[in-house]
Amino acid sequence: MKKIWITLFLVGACAQLAFSQIKTAKVTGGEVEGVVADGLSVFKGIPFAAPPVGELRWKAPAPVAPWTGVKKTDAFADACMQPPNSQGNTAPVSEDCLYLNVWTPAKKGGDKLPVIVWIHGGGFSGGSTSIPMYDGTGLAKKGVVLVSVAYRVGPFGFLAHPELSRESGRGSGNYGLEDMIAGLRWVKENIARFGGDPGNVTLFGHSAGGMAVNQLAASPVTKGMFHRVICMSGGSFAPLQTSAQGGVGMGIPALELAESSGKALLEKLGVADIRAARALGAEEIQKNAEGRFRPVADGHVIPSDLYTIYQARRFNDTPILLGFTSDELGSFGGRGGITAAQFEQQVRSQYGPVAETILGVYAHGTDAEATRASKDLSRDSMFGWSTWTWSRLQSEKGKGKAFQYYFDYHEPTVEGAGHGADVPYAFQTLAPGPNRTPKPEDLKLADMMSSYWVNFAKNGDPNGPGLPQWPAFAERDQKAMVFDGTPGARPVPNLDKLKALDAYFSRLREAK
Repeated sequence: MKKIWITLFLVGACAQLAFSQIKTAKVTGGEVEGVVADGLSVFKGIPFAAPPVGELRWKAPAPVAPWTGVKKTDAFADACMQPPNSQGNTAPVSEDCLYLNVWTPAKKGGDKLPVIVWIHGGGFSGGSTSIPMYDGTGLAKKGVVLVSVAYRVGPFGFLAHPELSRESGRGSGNYGLEDMIAGLRWVKENIARFGGDPGNVTLFGHSAGGMAVNQLAASPVTKGMFHRVICMSGGSFAPLQTSAQGGVGMGIPALELAESSGKALLEKLGVADIRAARALGAEEIQKNAEGRFRPVADGHVIPSDLYTIYQARRFNDTPILLGFTSDELGSFGGRGGITAAQFEQQVRSQYGPVAETILGVYAHGTDAEATRASKDLSRDSMFGWSTWTWSRLQSEKGKGKAFQYYFDYHEPTVEGAGHGADVPYAFQTLAPGPNRTPKPEDLKLADMMSSYWVNFAKNGDPNGPGLPQWPAFAERDQKAMVFDGTPGARPVPNLDKLKALDAYFSRLREAK
């Protein structure tokens, strides 16, 4: 009999432990029920805004409609409208897509765990929160609440038009960014019920998501919504783009230029005004959306170019952790070889008076060197220079520390680490693929990087027991954590190249 009572006690204790996680939560709109498994509570598909359809298309996200009963949130919602299989997304797509997901290890509301809010990449034209590489399990198991937020992309998220600017009274074209802001507002109002601390929120993004978090870090609209920033392969410090020809770097388009692209789309759609465009089916708009739609200097969410905002100390001053990979352009494909003569011609055409300086630091004596130089120059102009510039501006103009990294971990048979190669290491989502199975050293690096990321979310400093020391970036001692076969802090790689590009961007700003 005694054994029976002991058995019953143990069964009851195990059952109590199983239900000690957070299974349901009351949030803005109603009550949600997630799934408890393996020490985590996971909620997928929580609505944080009304579906942006019909008259709500091309408007700031509206409040979520309340529901009755308990909403089961055990599956990802549809991804936002985009072309098929865009940027790794394989989920169904819909305009009804403003949902977020929560992974939490908390035992109860009020545990006050650090919160990380993830913004996915995808060139502002695709991507989704349901991509397996972005699974929040690994980070959550290290003691943070991970929230991933969907946002409108392509023409649905970033269409600017004079009529839309008049309608809002504050510019147009940043609906995708406003979705992210609505997600941050939801976190501030609701995350405590999932055991998260609304006073300790880290905004985290990669690629287009990294550019977005850079823009939100400079935005007056997001004041007080987050307390740290992690950016992987992002940044937008080039001068505003004012002509369709574009230019070097990742400049944010000026409102007038973006509005002209919006007018061109409506003309192609054969409609006279925004009202008629709102009456069209989403597939018709997506099918005709040529060109690139991305965040706009609308004068509201993005008041002006980010360099000017930082120089004037009008940014959200938080600690930042940021970096890029050694072969950013290697993942995009379609870039064949180039001769030394062709490289010189391209540089002189693009960089004008600074061309000789650029040519002097990118070795291109042979065609093989020129091919490598072309890729490195694209990497540095699109990602490296903005990363380095952000580190410099934050350390010079702000109080929060900057921690920079350079990811160069790759197979010996390839030249470098491609765009996004670092993301599964940060998330601990390395998985066997058709050509490669993670090795013990891969898993060790993933554990190291994710620990740095979690430490940073907890304390604003990535350092912790058992990890190589990662010094903060300083103008007089420019160090970066280099993630390669033997990770460690070293002088910022390619510094001569970044300084040459800095001379180019300085001339551009002076010419404005």
